[in-house]
Amino acid sequence: MFPLNRNRRLRTNEAIRSLVRETIISPNDFIVPLFVVEGKGIKEEIPSMPNYFRMSLDNIEKEVHELWKLGLKSVLLFVKVPDNLKDNKGTEALNPNGLMQRAIKTVKNATPGMLVMTDVALDPFSSFGHDGIVENLPAGRQGGQIANDITSAILAEMSVSHAEAGADFVAPSDMMDGRILEIRDALEHAGYINTGILAYSAKYASAHYGPFRDALDSAPVDLQNIPKDKKTYQMDYHNRIEAIRETLMDIEEGADIVMVKPGISYLDIVREIKNTVEVPVAVYQVSGEYAMIKAASQRGWLDHDAVMMEQITAIKRAGADMIASYFAKDVVKLIS
Repeated sequence: MFPLNRNRRLRTNEAIRSLVRETIISPNDFIVPLFVVEGKGIKEEIPSMPNYFRMSLDNIEKEVHELWKLGLKSVLLFVKVPDNLKDNKGTEALNPNGLMQRAIKTVKNATPGMLVMTDVALDPFSSFGHDGIVENLPAGRQGGQIANDITSAILAEMSVSHAEAGADFVAPSDMMDGRILEIRDALEHAGYINTGILAYSAKYASAHYGPFRDALDSAPVDLQNIPKDKKTYQMDYHNRIEAIRETLMDIEEGADIVMVKPGISYLDIVREIKNTVEVPVAVYQVSGEYAMIKAASQRGWLDHDAVMMEQITAIKRAGADMIASYFAKDVVKLIS
């Protein structure tokens, strides 16, 4: 009891604060998202994501060398597909010489020890900007629908293609029902028993994804009879218990790691899932969360590094075993 117990004794100076600190950030905590484009010599800043870039394969090679030197050992690859290669069938996603497949090989050749994770979803390849095949409903009914089972079959083929190219983990971000089981079965039957699955298990239909969709030109198109958002497959952000159910189903179907997305607005979900499951939990600190910190700090409204570190620490404190973050390089340079 007070005054025998004084909690402030353990806050007296930085030495004691560091000694008793519960949550420690290290390079091992991070997955680095990388945006890949066709061409050569390209390193173009994404307007809504200051100091983050789309890069051609030659610059991706340089980037992963730098990441490795910083102690960052895992990347998550996304590709920006030219419009002329987009359709409603995911055709280009299955091209063995497609941009994603070449990106995997580029990273593995440059840094063989780098853990390569790949985005598995159809939105970068879709002429409609959706994560699945769009089917029209019967005449006389309003709107269209995203075909679940057909999409899952293509995602499974896509995952095998990534494994063939050398991916260590596939990361299905689509939120189709049952796709983890279909992907796991396809990988097993193709002999890729050691290729892991990082499942976007609790991915919410969030307004925080705007800058990411700018980066890949993958926003849903505004056309009559086509859904204008992703709310029929991504989760309703009002719900909590649903996230646990989704995550447990993914684990039962073969997920090795589960993910909560977005990050800072969903820390209650992170903790709920961490308390429930026995597999590693990832969190994606998404583009909108990154952009807000960048924009506010550019205006002098907050301290960029202080808020960055506070949010990253909060995500890990909530239960994240790993964090996909556009701040990864900034954080590692700061803490080292």
